[in-house]
Amino acid sequence: MIKIICVGKIKEKFFKEAIDEYLKRLSKYTKIDILEVDDSNVLEKEATLINKHINDKDYVITLEIEGNELTSLELANKIDNILLNNSNITFIIGGSLGLDESIKKRSNYKLSFSKLTFPHQLFRIILLEQIYRSFRILNNESYHK
Repeated sequence: MIKIICVGKIKEKFFKEAIDEYLKRLSKYTKIDILEVDDSNVLEKEATLINKHINDKDYVITLEIEGNELTSLELANKIDNILLNNSNITFIIGGSLGLDESIKKRSNYKLSFSKLTFPHQLFRIILLEQIYRSFRILNNESYHK
């Protein structure tokens, strides 16, 4: 199972529709839960809300600009290897202030998609697309290169 913990809520209909489309596509491969926590001006407060959704056995991947950059193929292989030894992967997307140090320390792997900064609403869709692409790769199905 894959869990995505996000700081902030999606308000825009077009973002929600894109998210729903990828969740539908991904349902063929895995169960995905998206959990939204309220954003705050205090990172420690966000960390407390995030931690409520992390289990001890979760393999936690934080999305950080300072993280490791992977190709789509490398991400697919990483997901595959993690799921061989762990039943849950938890991705964490921070809010506009980033992530609290305590969440970064809990992370098993720090992942960056780019040195660019993305709005969290759009990044949620980018992450879902890359997870979907990973499962297509792992199942030897065609995907756009």
